[in-house]
Amino acid sequence: MTMNQLTAFMFSTEAMQAVFSSSSTVQRMLDAEAALARAEAHCGVIPPEAVQPIADQCRAERIDLDKLAQAAGPAGNLAIPLVKQLTARVAEADAEAAKYVHWGATSQDIIDTGMVLQLRDALDVIGRDLAALADALAAQAVRYKATPLVGRTWMQHALPITLGLKLAGWLDGINRHQQRLADIRSRLLFVQFGGAAGTLASLGDKGLDVAAALAQELGLQLPDTPWHTQRDRITEVATTLGMITGSLGKMARDVSLHMQTDVGELSEPVAEGKGGSSTMPHKRNPVGCAVALTAAVRVPGLVATMLSGMVQEHERALGGWQAEWDTLPEIAGLTAAVLQQMVQVAAGLGVSEDRLKQNLDATHGQILAEAVTLALGAKMGRLAAHKLVEKACQAASAGGRHLREVLGADPAIAAELSPSDLDRLLDPANYTGQSAAFVERVLATHRQIKNTPRHQE
Repeated sequence: MTMNQLTAFMFSTEAMQAVFSSSSTVQRMLDAEAALARAEAHCGVIPPEAVQPIADQCRAERIDLDKLAQAAGPAGNLAIPLVKQLTARVAEADAEAAKYVHWGATSQDIIDTGMVLQLRDALDVIGRDLAALADALAAQAVRYKATPLVGRTWMQHALPITLGLKLAGWLDGINRHQQRLADIRSRLLFVQFGGAAGTLASLGDKGLDVAAALAQELGLQLPDTPWHTQRDRITEVATTLGMITGSLGKMARDVSLHMQTDVGELSEPVAEGKGGSSTMPHKRNPVGCAVALTAAVRVPGLVATMLSGMVQEHERALGGWQAEWDTLPEIAGLTAAVLQQMVQVAAGLGVSEDRLKQNLDATHGQILAEAVTLALGAKMGRLAAHKLVEKACQAASAGGRHLREVLGADPAIAAELSPSDLDRLLDPANYTGQSAAFVERVLATHRQIKNTPRHQE
């Protein structure tokens, strides 16, 4: 994966780096070459005795990676110098078998099939972390289902919600991403095998048989046609990972805003060496959120590169295909990094219930003006009630008084609402609407996804 090695573990993970390491990239291409030899022998295209000598050399540790990297530039791709090295290795052991290395294939067949195998591994990594994040958010949503929290619109206090609802909102998106990730496999996991121009002419009447056998060898599906310049499969992965990163960026934005000193409602988990300042001992910075937000800034441009690369020429592309090679691994690495960070944030989320209560009362009851208006409106009409409560809010703000005091002192309001009515109406816990029901609906979907076999891989 192309990246500054000093920041590798900030913007990727060990597991995702392993998937897209130089060694793994080469190994997955070699896996395709070995499977091709087995498939062609099975179909009578190459001698059966050629298979083992070829397969024996299809091991990344037998390839000179530095030499391969240097040769890739002049060659235009990795497959050409890889096949050259592989053929030479096979020839050292069996000159006759070396004649059948890469038989009937083209470079893109091997590179694309290798990439699909890597993406299968990458989706396993992403899927496990998505499931872990969903579990962590579900546990927190249960815990805080009924805990009142200031709901904010346009960055201003709006109405009470519950912290459980906010957590369920994050989980709701993760539920859908889990479903997307499962669905995408049915469109992604296809072998690429078409030969020079996508016709398999080099294999005569055995072309489709070999393609089917190759797909079976690799545990992939056989497409209706080779997809050399039809890049929707690969690009769908990029866009899906982009959406996952966007959802996690929204979560990180929320958490970091709740962490502001002046708000102080939520906090990232405390760990040694995490979130400190080089000069201010008191600081606790939202570093997990910072990684997520950094990725959310970077990934959209990378996804745009993948989308732009879909416009390819005729049967083989000049530039668009090549633009995928570093872009897609970078998207996967960033997505994995964000997931790892946000799993930790969700699982260890700090909640200050005292600050939740203080902030709910920061407007001295005015956050519940709508509740009073509706109760009063049921007795005197909405418009008249609105005018009375609006006037009371203005008086409370001007005099630095609590809305409860002003409402209770207004004869027109007191005639309709008793002191106990006002106490009830101005309790945030009594005006969270369907928050608890929404939380339960999201949790039910989470349980359904968790119990679906395709999500238990």
